[in-house]
Amino acid sequence: MRKKALIIKIFLVYFFITLNTFAKDLEAYFNEGKEFFNKKEYEKSKVYFEKDIVFNPKNERSYLYLAKIFNENEEKKQEEMKLNNVLLLNPNNDEAIYMLILLKIKKSDYQESRKLIKKFDLVCNSFCSKKNEINEKFSKLIPLNENN
Repeated sequence: MRKKALIIKIFLVYFFITLNTFAKDLEAYFNEGKEFFNKKEYEKSKVYFEKDIVFNPKNERSYLYLAKIFNENEEKKQEEMKLNNVLLLNPNNDEAIYMLILLKIKKSDYQESRKLIKKFDLVCNSFCSKKNEINEKFSKLIPLNENN
């Protein structure tokens, strides 16, 4: 009986050590991607963020950085998809909401911009200083229907 308990304990210790090592490897893809992003090597960073998403599909940070890369490359459709992924994982990510507001304003999407601005006002944390910029850009949009 003691032998079985000892074997189970050894297995559990081995399992947790292996799991911890695997988790550190997962973080490595994100960190590599961020380093390349900071050096403005977007194509290389994109590969690492995509690898990170393969192994850690719930890492909102990788989706956010991919959105930033697509923003730099002016691939608006891809940027919007990645921002929506971030908001699916974390609906209160104020940076993603901010970026999506700017994207919707550029597309002259009055209704969606207005909804996102209301949400941004509720959840803003680190990007609250951007409220004036958003409101200024939003005020330049002309609604299709004033009653909305």
